[in-house]
Amino acid sequence: MAYEGLQTETAKFRGHNGDMSEGYFARPARSGKVGGIVVIHGAGGWDEWVCEVARKFAHHGFAAISPNFYVRFGEGSPDDVAARARPTGGASDAEVMGDVLGAAAFLRAQANVNGKIGVIGFCSGGRATYMAACTIPNLQAAVDCWGGSVVVNDPATLTAKRPVAPIDLSANITAPMLGLFGNDDMNPSRADVDKIEATLKRLGKSYEFHRYDGAGHNFLNYNGPGYRLQQAQDGWKRVMAFYGKHLSDPSGTR
Repeated sequence: MAYEGLQTETAKFRGHNGDMSEGYFARPARSGKVGGIVVIHGAGGWDEWVCEVARKFAHHGFAAISPNFYVRFGEGSPDDVAARARPTGGASDAEVMGDVLGAAAFLRAQANVNGKIGVIGFCSGGRATYMAACTIPNLQAAVDCWGGSVVVNDPATLTAKRPVAPIDLSANITAPMLGLFGNDDMNPSRADVDKIEATLKRLGKSYEFHRYDGAGHNFLNYNGPGYRLQQAQDGWKRVMAFYGKHLSDPSGTR
């Protein structure tokens, strides 16, 4: 089977409070309707890897957009902008959720998107994914990749930008959730993941968690020291199968 052509661009959309935001948008060049995915970056910012993730999803038959949550911190290289954003606490939960909502609306407005939307995030983006599943209506799938601080063990760490522990909002989750975690990770720790899973189970939520020995934080990202080949290969297979199940049309098209 020949590889599909892709179309990519930096797209503009309205985010939090109607702010003009931007995202890296990738989709298959072929005709037909496909599911949409919002790719939520972590503290490292809107970098090369999250844009590669958007293209990866497009290659597998989805339309994907990765919003730039640091657009409010000015222009420059991803590293420079992230360096300006981190000391201030980065984007607030309200800004991130508003931008995710706007990105989802952007996807649904595309002629080749079937209306089914998933979200995925990494590290603090995994936390944002969990929060999106709790607060944004009409999502069809959520993938939390080692989201840190979903569980807040010390209430003193809550801030004006992040005033709520996402786990406390779990009763509101309606979308099926996939979680990928490394057993060597410290945030979330094994105990944190246990607590999240117990909460979802108690509430009767639809979820599946996969935990990997020999892996810690950021094990899918081959640009970082935490990358683990075998665990990443298995993780990506599970992500694609999960989205294929929940974002495809009944006809089998994505």
